Amino acid sequence: MTSSLLSLPRIAFSATLIAVNTVIHATPLLLLAMVKLLVPITGFRDVISRLLVRIAESWIAVNSWLMTTLGRVRIEVEGLQGLQRRGWYLVICNHQSWVDIPVLQQVFNRRIPFLKFFLKSQLIWVPVLGLAWWALDFPFMKRYSREQLAQHPELRGKDIESTRRACEKYRKLPVSVMNFVEGTRFTEAKHDRQGSPFVHLLSPRAGGIAFVLDAMGDMMKAVVDVTLIYPAGRPGIADLLAGRIREVRVQVREIPIPADLLGGDYENDPVFRERFQAWLNALWTEKDTAMSLAARPDEA
Repeated sequence: MTSSLLSLPRIAFSATLIAVNTVIHATPLLLLAMVKLLVPITGFRDVISRLLVRIAESWIAVNSWLMTTLGRVRIEVEGLQGLQRRGWYLVICNHQSWVDIPVLQQVFNRRIPFLKFFLKSQLIWVPVLGLAWWALDFPFMKRYSREQLAQHPELRGKDIESTRRACEKYRKLPVSVMNFVEGTRFTEAKHDRQGSPFVHLLSPRAGGIAFVLDAMGDMMKAVVDVTLIYPAGRPGIADLLAGRIREVRVQVREIPIPADLLGGDYENDPVFRERFQAWLNALWTEKDTAMSLAARPDEA
Protein backbone atom coordinates (compact mmCIF):
# COMPACT_ATOMS: atom_id res chain seq x y z
CA MET A 1 0.00 0.00 0.00
CA THR A 2 2.81 2.43 0.94
CA SER A 3 4.61 1.74 -2.35
CA SER A 4 1.41 2.44 -4.30
CA LEU A 5 0.86 5.73 -2.47
CA LEU A 6 4.44 6.79 -3.14
CA SER A 7 3.90 6.09 -6.85
CA LEU A 8 0.89 8.40 -7.13
CA PRO A 9 2.87 11.65 -7.67
CA ARG A 10 4.96 9.96 -10.38
CA ILE A 11 1.85 8.58 -12.08
CA ALA A 12 0.18 12.00 -11.97
CA PHE A 13 3.29 13.72 -13.35
CA SER A 14 3.69 11.22 -16.20
CA ALA A 15 -0.01 11.34 -17.06
CA THR A 16 0.08 15.14 -17.12
CA LEU A 17 3.02 15.19 -19.53
CA ILE A 18 1.28 12.72 -21.84
CA ALA A 19 -1.91 14.79 -21.69
CA VAL A 20 0.00 17.96 -22.57
CA ASN A 21 1.70 16.16 -25.46
CA THR A 22 -1.69 14.92 -26.66
CA VAL A 23 -3.24 18.41 -26.59
CA ILE A 24 -0.26 19.90 -28.44
CA HIS A 25 -0.52 17.33 -31.23
CA ALA A 26 -4.30 16.91 -31.28
CA THR A 27 -4.95 20.59 -31.91
CA PRO A 28 -3.32 20.81 -35.37
CA LEU A 29 -4.47 17.27 -36.17
CA LEU A 30 -8.14 18.12 -35.62
CA LEU A 31 -7.81 21.45 -37.47
CA LEU A 32 -6.34 19.65 -40.48
CA ALA A 33 -9.03 16.99 -40.14
CA MET A 34 -11.70 19.68 -40.50
CA VAL A 35 -9.93 21.05 -43.60
CA LYS A 36 -9.80 17.54 -45.07
CA LEU A 37 -13.50 17.06 -44.33
CA LEU A 38 -14.51 20.36 -45.94
CA VAL A 39 -12.34 20.15 -49.07
CA PRO A 40 -13.30 16.96 -51.01
CA ILE A 41 -10.48 17.15 -53.56
CA THR A 42 -8.63 13.83 -53.83
CA GLY A 43 -5.12 15.17 -54.45
CA PHE A 44 -5.49 17.78 -51.71
CA ARG A 45 -6.78 15.17 -49.25
CA ASP A 46 -3.80 12.92 -50.04
CA VAL A 47 -1.41 15.72 -49.03
CA ILE A 48 -3.38 16.37 -45.83
CA SER A 49 -3.37 12.64 -45.03
CA ARG A 50 0.43 12.58 -45.16
CA LEU A 51 0.65 15.63 -42.88
CA LEU A 52 -1.77 14.03 -40.42
CA VAL A 53 0.33 10.86 -40.25
CA ARG A 54 3.44 12.97 -39.56
CA ILE A 55 1.64 14.64 -36.65
CA ALA A 56 0.54 11.27 -35.27
CA GLU A 57 4.08 9.89 -35.61
CA SER A 58 5.44 12.93 -33.76
CA TRP A 59 2.93 12.37 -30.94
CA ILE A 60 4.05 8.74 -30.67
CA ALA A 61 7.74 9.72 -30.73
CA VAL A 62 7.30 12.10 -27.78
CA ASN A 63 5.25 9.55 -25.82
CA SER A 64 7.94 6.94 -26.51
CA TRP A 65 10.65 9.28 -25.25
CA LEU A 66 8.65 9.89 -22.08
CA MET A 67 8.13 6.15 -21.61
CA THR A 68 11.84 5.41 -21.98
CA THR A 69 13.14 8.40 -20.01
CA LEU A 70 10.63 8.82 -17.20
CA GLY A 71 9.34 5.27 -17.14
CA ARG A 72 12.86 3.84 -17.51
CA VAL A 73 11.48 1.05 -19.69
CA ARG A 74 14.08 -1.05 -21.51
CA ILE A 75 12.65 -2.59 -24.67
CA GLU A 76 14.71 -5.39 -26.21
CA VAL A 77 13.75 -5.91 -29.84
CA GLU A 78 14.91 -8.54 -32.28
CA GLY A 79 13.94 -9.11 -35.90
CA LEU A 80 13.38 -5.61 -37.29
CA GLN A 81 15.89 -6.13 -40.09
CA GLY A 82 14.44 -5.93 -43.56
CA LEU A 83 11.22 -4.12 -42.67
CA GLN A 84 10.52 -1.10 -44.86
CA ARG A 85 8.69 2.12 -44.27
CA ARG A 86 7.35 2.00 -47.82
CA GLY A 87 5.90 -1.49 -47.52
CA TRP A 88 2.34 -2.65 -46.83
CA TYR A 89 2.05 -5.00 -43.84
CA LEU A 90 -0.44 -7.01 -41.82
CA VAL A 91 0.81 -6.92 -38.21
CA ILE A 92 -0.43 -9.61 -35.82
CA CYS A 93 0.44 -9.84 -32.14
CA ASN A 94 -0.42 -11.55 -28.88
CA HIS A 95 -2.28 -9.31 -26.44
CA GLN A 96 -0.98 -9.22 -22.87
CA SER A 97 -1.78 -5.75 -21.54
CA TRP A 98 -2.94 -2.23 -22.37
CA VAL A 99 0.80 -1.47 -22.36
CA ASP A 100 1.07 -3.48 -25.60
CA ILE A 101 -0.13 -0.54 -27.71
CA PRO A 102 2.45 2.07 -26.60
CA VAL A 103 5.16 -0.60 -26.82
CA LEU A 104 4.19 -1.51 -30.39
CA GLN A 105 3.96 2.15 -31.33
CA GLN A 106 7.46 2.78 -30.01
CA VAL A 107 8.94 -0.28 -31.73
CA PHE A 108 7.42 0.37 -35.16
CA ASN A 109 7.08 4.16 -35.29
CA ARG A 110 8.77 5.43 -38.47
CA ARG A 111 10.15 1.94 -39.19
CA ILE A 112 7.08 0.65 -41.01
CA PRO A 113 3.99 2.55 -42.16
CA PHE A 114 1.75 4.01 -39.47
CA LEU A 115 -0.17 1.31 -37.56
CA LYS A 116 -3.92 1.35 -38.20
CA PHE A 117 -6.76 -0.77 -36.88
CA PHE A 118 -9.97 -1.85 -38.59
CA LEU A 119 -12.81 -0.13 -36.73
CA LYS A 120 -16.53 -0.78 -36.56
CA SER A 121 -18.42 1.66 -38.76
CA GLN A 122 -20.38 3.01 -35.78
CA LEU A 123 -17.18 4.35 -34.18
CA ILE A 124 -16.95 7.13 -36.74
CA TRP A 125 -19.60 8.93 -34.64
CA VAL A 126 -17.46 8.96 -31.47
CA PRO A 127 -16.91 12.65 -30.59
CA VAL A 128 -13.45 13.98 -31.59
CA LEU A 129 -11.89 10.52 -31.96
CA GLY A 130 -14.19 9.54 -34.82
CA LEU A 131 -13.04 12.56 -36.81
CA ALA A 132 -9.39 11.88 -35.97
CA TRP A 133 -9.65 8.23 -37.03
CA TRP A 134 -11.40 9.23 -40.25
CA ALA A 135 -8.78 11.89 -40.97
CA LEU A 136 -5.97 9.38 -40.38
CA ASP A 137 -7.67 6.99 -42.84
CA PHE A 138 -8.42 4.26 -40.35
CA PRO A 139 -10.60 1.79 -42.26
CA PHE A 140 -14.19 1.56 -41.03
CA MET A 141 -15.91 -1.72 -41.75
CA LYS A 142 -19.56 -2.68 -41.59
CA ARG A 143 -20.10 -6.28 -40.54
CA TYR A 144 -23.39 -8.13 -40.76
CA SER A 145 -24.48 -10.89 -38.40
CA ARG A 146 -25.60 -14.31 -39.63
CA GLU A 147 -29.15 -13.35 -38.65
CA GLN A 148 -29.01 -10.18 -40.76
CA LEU A 149 -27.62 -12.09 -43.73
CA ALA A 150 -30.31 -14.74 -43.36
CA GLN A 151 -33.01 -12.07 -43.45
CA HIS A 152 -31.32 -10.00 -46.16
CA PRO A 153 -29.25 -12.26 -48.48
CA GLU A 154 -28.54 -9.27 -50.74
CA LEU A 155 -26.17 -7.95 -48.03
CA ARG A 156 -23.84 -10.94 -48.43
CA GLY A 157 -20.41 -9.74 -49.54
CA LYS A 158 -21.25 -6.06 -49.02
CA ASP A 159 -18.90 -5.78 -46.06
CA ILE A 160 -15.93 -6.96 -48.15
CA GLU A 161 -16.88 -4.66 -51.03
CA SER A 162 -17.16 -1.60 -48.81
CA THR A 163 -13.84 -2.38 -47.12
CA ARG A 164 -12.11 -2.81 -50.47
CA ARG A 165 -13.37 0.61 -51.51
CA ALA A 166 -12.24 2.13 -48.23
CA CYS A 167 -8.78 0.61 -48.64
CA GLU A 168 -8.23 1.80 -52.20
CA LYS A 169 -6.61 4.94 -50.78
CA TYR A 170 -3.84 2.74 -49.32
CA ARG A 171 -2.50 2.14 -52.82
CA LYS A 172 -1.19 5.71 -52.60
CA LEU A 173 -0.24 5.75 -48.92
CA PRO A 174 1.41 2.62 -47.41
CA VAL A 175 -0.17 1.24 -44.27
CA SER A 176 0.37 -1.35 -41.54
CA VAL A 177 -2.90 -2.95 -40.47
CA MET A 178 -2.69 -4.08 -36.84
CA ASN A 179 -4.69 -6.98 -35.42
CA PHE A 180 -4.64 -8.57 -31.95
CA VAL A 181 -5.90 -11.92 -33.18
CA GLU A 182 -6.75 -13.26 -29.73
CA GLY A 183 -9.47 -10.61 -29.65
CA THR A 184 -8.89 -9.68 -26.01
CA ARG A 185 -6.14 -9.33 -23.42
CA PHE A 186 -4.76 -12.51 -21.85
CA THR A 187 -5.84 -13.43 -18.32
CA GLU A 188 -5.66 -16.77 -16.58
CA ALA A 189 -9.44 -16.75 -16.18
CA LYS A 190 -10.01 -16.23 -19.92
CA HIS A 191 -7.40 -18.90 -20.67
CA ASP A 192 -9.14 -21.44 -18.46
CA ARG A 193 -12.61 -20.51 -19.69
CA GLN A 194 -11.50 -20.96 -23.31
CA GLY A 195 -9.70 -24.21 -22.66
CA SER A 196 -6.87 -22.75 -24.76
CA PRO A 197 -4.41 -25.40 -26.00
CA PHE A 198 -1.56 -22.91 -25.50
CA VAL A 199 0.36 -22.22 -22.30
CA HIS A 200 0.87 -18.45 -22.62
CA LEU A 201 -1.75 -17.50 -25.20
CA LEU A 202 -5.46 -17.43 -25.85
CA SER A 203 -6.76 -19.18 -28.95
CA PRO A 204 -6.36 -17.01 -32.07
CA ARG A 205 -9.35 -15.89 -34.10
CA ALA A 206 -8.70 -16.21 -37.80
CA GLY A 207 -11.77 -14.40 -39.13
CA GLY A 208 -10.45 -10.88 -38.65
CA ILE A 209 -7.19 -11.31 -40.53
CA ALA A 210 -8.90 -13.43 -43.19
CA PHE A 211 -11.18 -10.44 -43.73
CA VAL A 212 -8.14 -8.11 -44.01
CA LEU A 213 -6.33 -10.34 -46.49
CA ASP A 214 -9.47 -10.74 -48.58
CA ALA A 215 -9.86 -6.96 -48.78
CA MET A 216 -6.17 -6.00 -49.08
CA GLY A 217 -4.16 -9.16 -49.77
CA ASP A 218 -2.93 -8.00 -53.17
CA MET A 219 -1.35 -4.94 -51.51
CA MET A 220 0.26 -6.64 -48.52
CA LYS A 221 4.00 -7.19 -48.63
CA ALA A 222 4.07 -9.66 -45.73
CA VAL A 223 2.71 -10.59 -42.32
CA VAL A 224 4.70 -9.12 -39.42
CA ASP A 225 4.29 -11.52 -36.51
CA VAL A 226 5.07 -9.91 -33.13
CA THR A 227 5.51 -11.65 -29.79
CA LEU A 228 5.37 -9.49 -26.65
CA ILE A 229 6.93 -10.81 -23.46
CA TYR A 230 6.96 -9.12 -20.04
CA PRO A 231 9.52 -11.07 -17.96
CA ALA A 232 8.29 -9.60 -14.66
CA GLY A 233 4.63 -10.32 -15.39
CA ARG A 234 1.85 -8.57 -17.30
CA PRO A 235 1.82 -4.86 -16.35
CA GLY A 236 -0.93 -2.26 -16.35
CA ILE A 237 -0.88 1.34 -17.55
CA ALA A 238 -0.33 2.48 -13.94
CA ASP A 239 2.87 0.38 -13.86
CA LEU A 240 4.05 2.13 -17.02
CA LEU A 241 3.32 5.61 -15.66
CA ALA A 242 4.90 4.76 -12.31
CA GLY A 243 8.11 3.48 -13.90
CA ARG A 244 7.66 -0.05 -12.59
CA ILE A 245 8.28 -1.83 -15.91
CA ARG A 246 11.96 -2.58 -16.27
CA GLU A 247 12.05 -4.83 -19.33
CA VAL A 248 9.93 -5.72 -22.34
CA ARG A 249 11.02 -8.25 -24.94
CA VAL A 250 9.70 -7.93 -28.46
CA GLN A 251 10.31 -10.65 -31.03
CA VAL A 252 9.50 -9.70 -34.63
CA ARG A 253 9.52 -11.88 -37.70
CA GLU A 254 8.45 -11.16 -41.26
CA ILE A 255 6.42 -13.99 -42.80
CA PRO A 256 5.46 -14.28 -46.48
CA ILE A 257 1.72 -14.53 -47.05
CA PRO A 258 0.95 -18.03 -48.38
CA ALA A 259 -0.55 -17.80 -51.86
CA ASP A 260 -3.28 -20.30 -50.96
CA LEU A 261 -4.59 -17.92 -48.28
CA LEU A 262 -5.41 -15.20 -50.79
CA GLY A 263 -8.65 -14.97 -52.70
CA GLY A 264 -10.58 -17.49 -50.60
CA ASP A 265 -14.02 -17.19 -49.03
CA TYR A 266 -13.47 -17.61 -45.30
CA GLU A 267 -17.13 -17.35 -44.34
CA ASN A 268 -18.59 -19.73 -46.91
CA ASP A 269 -15.81 -22.15 -47.87
CA PRO A 270 -15.18 -24.65 -45.02
CA VAL A 271 -12.08 -26.11 -46.70
CA PHE A 272 -10.47 -22.68 -47.05
CA ARG A 273 -11.51 -21.77 -43.50
CA GLU A 274 -9.89 -24.92 -42.09
CA ARG A 275 -6.69 -24.25 -44.05
CA PHE A 276 -6.54 -20.64 -42.82
CA GLN A 277 -7.13 -21.66 -39.20
CA ALA A 278 -4.46 -24.36 -39.42
CA TRP A 279 -1.92 -21.81 -40.69
CA LEU A 280 -2.70 -19.37 -37.87
CA ASN A 281 -2.70 -22.08 -35.20
CA ALA A 282 0.75 -23.19 -36.40
CA LEU A 283 2.03 -19.62 -35.97
CA TRP A 284 0.52 -19.51 -32.48
CA THR A 285 2.17 -22.81 -31.55
CA GLU A 286 5.55 -21.38 -32.55
CA LYS A 287 4.81 -18.19 -30.60
CA ASP A 288 3.84 -20.16 -27.50
CA THR A 289 7.08 -22.14 -27.69
CA ALA A 290 9.11 -18.92 -28.06
CA MET A 291 7.43 -17.48 -24.96
CA SER A 292 8.18 -20.64 -22.99
CA LEU A 293 11.85 -20.50 -23.99
CA ALA A 294 12.03 -16.80 -23.09
CA ALA A 295 10.64 -17.61 -19.65
CA ARG A 296 13.36 -20.25 -19.16
CA PRO A 297 16.48 -18.76 -20.82
CA ASP A 298 18.72 -21.32 -19.13
CA GLU A 299 16.93 -24.05 -21.05
CA ALA A 300 16.88 -22.27 -24.42
